[in-house]
Amino acid sequence: MSRAAADEGRGGGGDRPLPVDLDLAVEGFLGQARVERGLSVNTLEAYHRDLERFCRWLDLAQNVTDPAHVTREHIALYLGTLLDDGLSRRSLARHRVSVRQLFRFLHQEGLLAVDPAAQVEAPLPRRTLPTVLNQEEVERLLAAPDVSTPLGLRDAAMLQLMYSAGLRVSELVTLPLSGLALRAGFIRVRGKGNKERMVPVGDRAIGLLQRWLASGRPELDPSGRANTVFVSQRARGMTRQTFWHRVRHHALSAGVTGDVSPHKLRHSFATHLLEHGADLRVVQALLGHADISTTEIYTHVARERLRRMHEQHHPRGE
Repeated sequence: MSRAAADEGRGGGGDRPLPVDLDLAVEGFLGQARVERGLSVNTLEAYHRDLERFCRWLDLAQNVTDPAHVTREHIALYLGTLLDDGLSRRSLARHRVSVRQLFRFLHQEGLLAVDPAAQVEAPLPRRTLPTVLNQEEVERLLAAPDVSTPLGLRDAAMLQLMYSAGLRVSELVTLPLSGLALRAGFIRVRGKGNKERMVPVGDRAIGLLQRWLASGRPELDPSGRANTVFVSQRARGMTRQTFWHRVRHHALSAGVTGDVSPHKLRHSFATHLLEHGADLRVVQALLGHADISTTEIYTHVARERLRRMHEQHHPRGE
């Protein structure tokens, strides 16, 4: 729909644009996007799906079919319903872009005096709190592997190191031999974005690592060809999937219920540090988070756990 057509529809340029049906407005927007902007078929189809859903919601839930009657509050409310429906951050952002592009088009074409979508931000999805193991469950899990066997010694060292240093599973399974500085009590980890950080390691983890390197690892990799600290039965580097299965196996044998995963052990590391008074910035550095807002979620976990403990054990907690 061109500006000339819009002027003609207004009767030669009156002060107030005449109403336009929402479906026709979407049709005009998609036509302009296809011809003048050269958008791909996939992008156009995504716009069409998003805007069809938006128009249906306006019609059924708000009894609005005229874009001139759509307000900023309508759009914000619609995005909120998408959030309640469980849409991801990416999907919410795409829907917001679709709606903004539609109303920008109508405003630029002179069909709307004001763009109601110009200042609307997409609502942020509510972040779910990570679940963690309590310290007794962690102790049972760490004690589950049979350290009298090479595989058990390897698993015990991996579990202890992951909890001691709060590593990501990818950092653990790819940890190179050159990354160990056990005499100094540190390991050198390469994390997300290829960023390197030094992480302190506890004495129990160091002890198990030294035993693994001295007696367990040579049995699994007698040639010494693998360059990673931890190796599989085939003398190759471990995979994330293999370690995940080992964690599940030891959790079951230890009677630790629920969805126990390597990442839950990392969550537990961070939460337990904060519960024992660690500074948030220190925990951020240990975890390798670029943004402290990512680390702050663990403060909420710690507070929630403390609240539950208070309710369970304090005489006036309920």
